[in-house]
Amino acid sequence: HRGYGELVLQRYGRVWGWFGAGDLTLTNLVTLVAEFVSIRVGLAYFHLGSGVAVALGLALVAFTLSGGRYWRWERIVLGMALFNGLFLVAAILVKPHVGAIAGSFDFSPFPGGSFNTLLLLLASTIGATVTPWMIFFQQSASADKGMTPRDIKHGRYDTAAGAVLAAIFGVGALIAGAALLTHNGSGIQGFAGAGFPEAFKHIAGSAVGTVFALGLIEAGAVAILTISASTAYAAGECVGVSHSFNSSPRNAGVFYAANAGIALLAATVILVPGAPLLSIALNANVLATVLLPVSLVFMLMLANDKGLMGAWANKRSTNAVGITVIAFVGLCGAAYGIDSFLQTIHLIGS
Repeated sequence: HRGYGELVLQRYGRVWGWFGAGDLTLTNLVTLVAEFVSIRVGLAYFHLGSGVAVALGLALVAFTLSGGRYWRWERIVLGMALFNGLFLVAAILVKPHVGAIAGSFDFSPFPGGSFNTLLLLLASTIGATVTPWMIFFQQSASADKGMTPRDIKHGRYDTAAGAVLAAIFGVGALIAGAALLTHNGSGIQGFAGAGFPEAFKHIAGSAVGTVFALGLIEAGAVAILTISASTAYAAGECVGVSHSFNSSPRNAGVFYAANAGIALLAATVILVPGAPLLSIALNANVLATVLLPVSLVFMLMLANDKGLMGAWANKRSTNAVGITVIAFVGLCGAAYGIDSFLQTIHLIGS
């Protein structure tokens, strides 16, 4: 019945607890900017500007906070998340070549482009898949929902189903996006305006462009709601005040203020003329990869704490998997950072 941030603070001290919360807040702020960018790009296809994107994102945050119940917030977000399937629809509508899809599973060591670009894409992909906010959010949401050990089995089913669906829908986005490569689409600056949706309209018809644009809006909206919530949970846990969707704004002022405040702060960035939105979107995930190992190490330590976990403490096999994942994530983040640094001081070429 305690969130991840609260557990770290109680088991390992205030320094590490506040460090984890600060780590999370920084990563969340940059990631939220990228999610507002996603909404902006989708809305640009319908000739709507950045102001509408900001208004829509903030309105959704305010609407989901207004119910005063966790179950209401959860059902709204889950209902919206179903529309992730729009990316799969887009993939079908572009009529991809089955042989090309099968050929993409050829795990050749290095695709075209520089080694640094490869490391950037690898690190950003990891950071978009396994992020600090997910760790904070899932544990805190489980506590807010009132889950008990009897619910662990069903919670695992939920997590597995969500992971599989996210992977399928992500593959759909990749397949649809790959269609642009065969139509000179690799140079499209997807965050400069309508970007990718507009490109789809020209090569595969308006239906594909519309579906993909709606998918971007939905994906950004769902991420904004969950990332803001994870920040609010962490803030409430560190300060030691009420941090629940089941509490009223009067009784959980810090929780609600952090939830809306970080969304508002991120939203203002996309209103800045000339802001490097593409760079922010990529590097937000890289930042998550670099800072992620700290959160993962504490999660593994908590999972091995028998005084806390009892019979649910990690087994050796689970620890082996966890350590491997942490080492891989850390290696990818470090490799990109070191390679970029060596290029900056001109010890190696690009």
